[in-house]
Amino acid sequence: MPIAQTGCLYVVATPIGNLQDLSPRAQQVLQQVSLIAAEDTRHSRPLLAHFAIHTPLQALHEHNEQSVTQQLLQQLLKGEDIALISDAGTPLISDPGARLVSAAHAAQIRVSPLPGPNALIAALSAAGLPADQFMFLGFLPAKHQARVQALQALSDAQYTLVFYEAPHRILDCFADLCEVFGTQREAVLVKELSKIYETVKRGTLAELQAWLLEAAERCKGEFVVLLAGAPPALHQLDAQAERVLRVLAAALPLKQAAQLASQITGIAKNALYAQALTWQQTE
Repeated sequence: MPIAQTGCLYVVATPIGNLQDLSPRAQQVLQQVSLIAAEDTRHSRPLLAHFAIHTPLQALHEHNEQSVTQQLLQQLLKGEDIALISDAGTPLISDPGARLVSAAHAAQIRVSPLPGPNALIAALSAAGLPADQFMFLGFLPAKHQARVQALQALSDAQYTLVFYEAPHRILDCFADLCEVFGTQREAVLVKELSKIYETVKRGTLAELQAWLLEAAERCKGEFVVLLAGAPPALHQLDAQAERVLRVLAAALPLKQAAQLASQITGIAKNALYAQALTWQQTE
């Protein structure tokens, strides 16, 4: 149970572009707390001024988080409420604040999230790729070799991969994606979510790379990249299973052939369908 008379640490999502995405509840909390811990006070002041919020600000970023956390913790223990915000979106999602939130839990201080804008979830909702299982990678390594190694470790992942990328690295990133995953892997490129030049572009990695190269301005903005998972690994068919599948595939639609072949051989239907599809595309 929380210690009596302690304050509450509110983790507040702020707009990623359109200021109207700041919820009424978020506005109320930011008005009422004693202090707002912001990733960059210079960035947050215009947002707060737009909503006539005059609550005092305290910078909390990766360079001072360790020292400032103790100060904020003492204020919370005295009963003051504090709101944590980042430059845009939901705090802690590739943003600072984890140390403060962790320390608040350790001190049995209530932590209350105010849900709202988040580039990761917004991009997933618009991509049309499977979202029942996905992995968020944050920002990939900035250097080519480290980035390729990180991607190679995920080359066989059968779930959607999502990561953020900076404009000055987006072309290098796509070159590495094509190298590791091949040019035909399905992907979605999302940029400037909720802003004037919002773009959601879907295609193969080669198509998206070509689209970026067509105009310099397309490489500007904040990017979310979503990559379709790898297809199911092809089952190594023995001679009998291959003969069954080939006979059925020659006479029936592929899905029906794979289903019947699965019942006969005991091999997973998806693997058989993928194998038959490969034959169809290469023969």
